[in-house]
Amino acid sequence: MQKGVARQEVPRMRVKMRKTFTMSGIPTLTLILLLTCLGARADDLDEVPDPMAALSRDKAEYLYQFAFHCIDQEYPNKTGHTMADAEDLATPSTLHPAFYGCLDWHSAVHGHWTLVKILTLYPQLAEGDAVRQKLARSLTRENILQEAAYFEREHNKTFERTYGWVWLLKLAEALDNWDDPLADELQSNLQPLTDLLETRLIEFLPKLTYPVRVGEHPNTAFALSFALDYARSFQRDTLEALIVSRAREYYLADRQCPLTWEPGGFDFLSPCLQEAALMAKVLPPADYVVWADGFLPELLTGTLTGLQPAVVSDRSDGKLAHLDGLNFSRAWCLYEISRALDSPALISLADEHLAFSYDKISADEYAGAHWLASFALYALKTAMEMP
Repeated sequence: MQKGVARQEVPRMRVKMRKTFTMSGIPTLTLILLLTCLGARADDLDEVPDPMAALSRDKAEYLYQFAFHCIDQEYPNKTGHTMADAEDLATPSTLHPAFYGCLDWHSAVHGHWTLVKILTLYPQLAEGDAVRQKLARSLTRENILQEAAYFEREHNKTFERTYGWVWLLKLAEALDNWDDPLADELQSNLQPLTDLLETRLIEFLPKLTYPVRVGEHPNTAFALSFALDYARSFQRDTLEALIVSRAREYYLADRQCPLTWEPGGFDFLSPCLQEAALMAKVLPPADYVVWADGFLPELLTGTLTGLQPAVVSDRSDGKLAHLDGLNFSRAWCLYEISRALDSPALISLADEHLAFSYDKISADEYAGAHWLASFALYALKTAMEMP
């Protein structure tokens, strides 16, 4: 399939090219955070004109290793599998030949996203060939067709709705943006599952009368935000229009979001910030300022004084470890919101959250290691995309 071309709609012409980032193209606070997190010395600044390269040189391996080692680690495993009868009893790799690792299906999907995104940011990664080989073994046409067939089973039609669905769309988006000979093949292989889950999302959203506002997987604002990125990347006009319509219906009248009630003990998403970040993508700039003033006035003043990085008491506990992910997702939401509101204060707060949990991912604690690198990378990527 030609990249960026819609399957049912005529897209606008799209030229894919590698972005070049300069020192002046990223806010100072964010740059300081990146250089600190990624181990760059101050006297190296003249040698590193591209923050993307700074990420690549110093810390690509730190993040890549977690996904690389877990996407084909079958156990431990939490399948979330509904069995219709005894014949449905099977191992994870039998049920999901592509996405059986990293403890659960959605983490396996965004583990693949992590590897693709790292090779996009740094194609010279020393282990790049090994990563490509592993991706090629996983994302075969046969494996993806079997993954799609799983979603056609009567008892599995809602499997991973909507969190896993939109991570799959994010993987498709990453493959489309990856300038590598393997990318076209893998994107083509993934297409049947991409098509299916896009269709399922289009069918589901009109039925969702009320948004899900929790701080974990079912959060509707998170799903709409990721799916909107995909829709705009591929010029999927029907999906984009539906998302914008549902977002307005769900959230336009919201006022005074109770941010002080957050976080919940198991949260890895901020309901208030996910919603605010989504609406920054949905509303025209002037309308967003008015909406944000009613929804969370502190966003305009940058005085979110009560919003401190969440503290994890036990990283061996998978639910408690969610809070490291919350710090990363808060960070990327704050970066996105700050872009809409031109707020250095929000950037500083995002930097603080990202730095707080960045170096705490440990391969010795699989409860977090199987997924946190994806969230850390997404936050870093968002920081680097700041104007």
